[in-house]
Amino acid sequence: MTARLGTALHGAFLLARGRADGLLLIAAPPEAEMAVAARSFWAIAVCLPAFLCLHLLDWAEEGLPPDAAEGLIRDLLGYVIGWVGFALLSHRLAGTMGRAALWPRFIAVWNWCNVVQYLMLVTAGLASLVELPDLLSQTVWLVATGWALWLEWYATGLALAIPGGPALALVGLDFALGLFLAGVMGSAG
Repeated sequence: MTARLGTALHGAFLLARGRADGLLLIAAPPEAEMAVAARSFWAIAVCLPAFLCLHLLDWAEEGLPPDAAEGLIRDLLGYVIGWVGFALLSHRLAGTMGRAALWPRFIAVWNWCNVVQYLMLVTAGLASLVELPDLLSQTVWLVATGWALWLEWYATGLALAIPGGPALALVGLDFALGLFLAGVMGSAG
């Protein structure tokens, strides 16, 4: 399992550098696609420390909220619902776009690219702890966020073999789902 994880992450890092050959390290032969797609959901657990780190960075910057434990539990629930929810929505949309056969490859790529995206965001968040000037810190955050969104768009287009517009629509759906869940979970408190 560790070797497969390392290979998949190597593929995601290659994709983050704009190298389409990263797709080959994540993709599987047709007979193993669903198993590889299912295993890729381990990315949820791999990303959990980064998710928690982002919360700690927020608390370091803004202070610990009075209901921190309750808020963290709500956010963890949103984290899991958002991850699985997007997987289910994308499965339906891939079928609608005539790309159902490519969905297992897509979801494996999407899952592993999330690890890279979380690492980018944590790295950018750490810039606030080293007391960089605000403009530089905000620029680092903007670049990391832009790169993360670009990575998702690029990997989506490659994995589903679709043009930029539909790939952008899927990225937008993922982003909108995350904002919606953040709003719902935030208002639940």
